[in-house]
Amino acid sequence: MLDKSIESYQYKTELHLHTSPASGCSEVAPEVAVKLYADLGYHSVVVCNHFFPGMRFYDDKETCLKEYFADYERAVEAGEKYGVNVILGCEIRFTENANDYLLFGIDENFIKEAYDYLDMGIEAFSKHFRRKDRLLIQAHPFRNGMTAVAPDHLDGIEAFNMHPNHNSRVALAAKYAREHGLIPTVGSDFHHLGHEGVSALLTKTEIKTSGDIVDVLRNRDYLFEIGGSVLLI
Repeated sequence: MLDKSIESYQYKTELHLHTSPASGCSEVAPEVAVKLYADLGYHSVVVCNHFFPGMRFYDDKETCLKEYFADYERAVEAGEKYGVNVILGCEIRFTENANDYLLFGIDENFIKEAYDYLDMGIEAFSKHFRRKDRLLIQAHPFRNGMTAVAPDHLDGIEAFNMHPNHNSRVALAAKYAREHGLIPTVGSDFHHLGHEGVSALLTKTEIKTSGDIVDVLRNRDYLFEIGGSVLLI
């Protein structure tokens, strides 16, 4: 019975993927990243490139946004070629500290507006951003250099950030999510060749849009896959 239940979660999504050059810390072009995930049998990937003061061309808003979206557009084209749903997400950072937050349920118009929000700080941004069709998730909240955030500013936390080069203290993150009733998420935090597909969100229905992500996570009808093994949450 348990195995049959697990098998019903047949759709695989990468919730946390970075591409180059939009994310300066990534080494992988959008087309290459999407092909890697297609070859691994993923149905969907969410491009969550870094969005923060200091990103490429930050001092020139028009150029900054144009170059930021260029990676996403290239990924979408690759997705059409390889049969992968490519969805726009964002990893935003404010001027107040080094915390990162994943945003789901957004579109390009919101990203354009967000350029002017980077001085807000998480408390003000949370009040402005959060609503039923969006999610605000703190990424890797227990990694070195992160600052604690009041749970009521968040919808969830990235309980399992599986970036192989960082200690995100996933046990502490998972425990914190449960204690505070926050939505837990999983992500490979993909930046480098060889790190693709170390985790996945498993769902019963195919994730095709950012709205689908919000619906699935809010309903908590999903499983995690980490290193090829299914984790019941």
